[in-house]
Amino acid sequence: MKKAAEIILILTIGMTLLTGCSKVEQFSEPEKGETVAEIVIKDYGSVYVKFFKDEAPKAVENFTTHSEEGYYNGLTFHRVINDFMIQGGDPSGTGREGESIWGDKFEDEFSDSLHPYRGALCMANAGPDTNGSQFFIVQAKETYDKDTLTVLGRNTGVEFSDEAVTKYGEVGGTPWLYRQHTVFGQVYEGLDVLDAAAAVETDGDDKPVKDVIIEEIKVFQYEEE
Repeated sequence: MKKAAEIILILTIGMTLLTGCSKVEQFSEPEKGETVAEIVIKDYGSVYVKFFKDEAPKAVENFTTHSEEGYYNGLTFHRVINDFMIQGGDPSGTGREGESIWGDKFEDEFSDSLHPYRGALCMANAGPDTNGSQFFIVQAKETYDKDTLTVLGRNTGVEFSDEAVTKYGEVGGTPWLYRQHTVFGQVYEGLDVLDAAAAVETDGDDKPVKDVIIEEIKVFQYEEE
């Protein structure tokens, strides 16, 4: 009986470990009651994002708290590069300022399960562990095959999983930024709005000639349709 009980205990622990190691689904629809956000871009429409609070708790808390307190309201996407990304969250609009909800910079939060695919919501930074208030949304549509990603991985010192290779081949993104910027959210609706905002005319510094304004960011609980 003792041996049987030990076997049951081992199996139970094994199941717990397997459950705890389950991968996050970056492209799954939000679940009812899950915290999501609507990024309202003036004159363009809304982009809806879900969050990865278990994988990037500080980045999610920082963004949602700033949003709820109105920090981002009226700020601009000061750096826009079509077929790459749109970046905002700097009160000065220069790309050189902004702060976290704690005042100081905070550390990167990387996950093997999260990549800068098209539609990924990422922290902008000035190097490792320098996250503040600035963020960007990956808009890149370009896709990548296995050979290209193998070479890229060799050059950057990372190894892309088979799942990642498949996804970059399906949806595109910016694989060279993998593990360079914290991925803490994903667009689940509004990619057409993202594309329209990314297509604006910009100057030599990638700043829109006509401001692309974050009218408001609304944080709420997702309700299934």
